[in-house]
Amino acid sequence: MLFSEAVAQVQEANTLIDVPPSWGQGRATFGGLIAAMVFQAMRMQVHGDKPVRNLSIIFLGPVEPGQLSISTDLLREGRAVSIVEGRGIQDGQVKVLITGAFGSARESSIGAEGAKAPNAKDPEDCQPLPFIKGVTPDFTEHYRYEYAFGGLPFSGTVSRELGGWISYREKMPAITEAEILGLVDAWPPATLPWIKKPVPASTLTWTIQFLHPLAAISPIERCLYQAYVETSAEGYGFTHSKLWNANGDLVTLSQQTVTVFD
Repeated sequence: MLFSEAVAQVQEANTLIDVPPSWGQGRATFGGLIAAMVFQAMRMQVHGDKPVRNLSIIFLGPVEPGQLSISTDLLREGRAVSIVEGRGIQDGQVKVLITGAFGSARESSIGAEGAKAPNAKDPEDCQPLPFIKGVTPDFTEHYRYEYAFGGLPFSGTVSRELGGWISYREKMPAITEAEILGLVDAWPPATLPWIKKPVPASTLTWTIQFLHPLAAISPIERCLYQAYVETSAEGYGFTHSKLWNANGDLVTLSQQTVTVFD
């Protein structure tokens, strides 16, 4: 099932959907897809032209393939800003909790451009991450990775940077905020290259800001992703990242708290 097809199951703000098994990540389902499906329901609570500005996401537990109940609440409906809460519930337990801020554009005298894209090798000159059944997570089969910064997971590469070029392998109907969530979260935690052997790891919290007007991304366009490890100790890493489209336009800012069981 395509990423967009899984998200398209969401037709109401409160709904029951099927989580496809082809998007596995160990015993869980790829968090970027789960977040995108809950976000899709949250967006249906917003009235008028209010694009998403910020999402604050907490992953409380793994979501397994099968039925997922999504519920949403409109916490505030202002003239310019709406605040929505979304929950993904499985087996009677909340597995993901998202708070979103949606805000319409307004005139402002402040104009500060986003960070320029860093210099990166051309995709064909980068190290690809191949999909290996049973070795790399199942969901990575749906993405094309070309590493331009840092090393591969579990390679013993001590670098605060990680990232490179990324795109969907299958052509999406369009790249919306939902698909962008998938592009950003598809990368492994930036701390994993430091480790020399496979160990469990997961995202605990994730905050992402969308820059508007949203930079255009074509369905199979390669975007450039760069993450940076701010600090890591006692099994918790704190990272921030950026995503640019192929033209070098900044699309998202992101921060994550990641857990590593090494």
